[in-house]
Amino acid sequence: MNYRRLGDAGMKVSVVALGGWINYGEGKVAAAVARQVVERAYERGINFFDLADIYGKGEAELQMGEVLRQFPRHTLVISSKVFWPMSDDVNDRGLSRKHIFESIDKSLKRLGTDYVDIYFCHRPDPETPIEETARAMNDLVRMGKVLYWGTSEWSGAEIVAAHAICERYGWARPQSEQPQYSMIWRTRVEQEIMPVTRPRGIGLVVWSPLAMGLLTGKYDGGIPTDSRFAREDWARERFLTEANIERVRRLKPIAEHLGVSRARLALAWALRSPAVSSVIIGATRPEQVDENIGAAELELSAETLDAIEQALA
Repeated sequence: MNYRRLGDAGMKVSVVALGGWINYGEGKVAAAVARQVVERAYERGINFFDLADIYGKGEAELQMGEVLRQFPRHTLVISSKVFWPMSDDVNDRGLSRKHIFESIDKSLKRLGTDYVDIYFCHRPDPETPIEETARAMNDLVRMGKVLYWGTSEWSGAEIVAAHAICERYGWARPQSEQPQYSMIWRTRVEQEIMPVTRPRGIGLVVWSPLAMGLLTGKYDGGIPTDSRFAREDWARERFLTEANIERVRRLKPIAEHLGVSRARLALAWALRSPAVSSVIIGATRPEQVDENIGAAELELSAETLDAIEQALA
């Protein structure tokens, strides 16, 4: 496993992180198998485990927290997120100071830890001033409940505004942004996000680097009945087009020439950028962890990157 700094922070994260969205809390993977996935990830050098309160409405934090407690806390980088409604209560949502302060205590209790290493604002909140959110996050850092805070799916302008406010008042500034990024979902990140995050020392932790599994090649011949696209209409509608399927097919000979899977190729491609600190995988079997972490040490030559660009064109 290789490790990178979270932007310009001193803390290092494994370049491949394990996410808790698909394997915990929502009944998509049996608890015993999910435990094996987490344990395999830790054994193979993954130190970064990404969660959110909304995953399974708290169940993901509860279940993964129980597994992670068997490992020394200083060897783990645990992140969680706040924003989405956790109940019907009018204040149990968003990025207000009230919701942030109440949510972090609930997340810490579920995780069974005194602090999270990274606390992400899961989406921007148009109803709360950025200054209120940034100040609340700074206070959590001062209190020791959060070591670093970040944003997720914020616009470039919102990230710049948050960073500027923190610089002005001497507050802990956002240290990470978590956007969706992959070979077929890249334009916004490359044109809007990277140009503002990298100069400010903000590291990207990208989600869905395999485009919900499309980039693995499993959909080359159709939609398997037990696949994610068969279960989730929104994911299928977002990614599954004839053009994208053809792009993924054209990646196959490139991966075969390197002797790797298309999944490993796609992850290594995302990691080619120094702006990216880590890519989040959503393994549902221990074997997927073994396969995906191979991307950590796969360096793509300029010739290979050119071939990939031609395949994706």
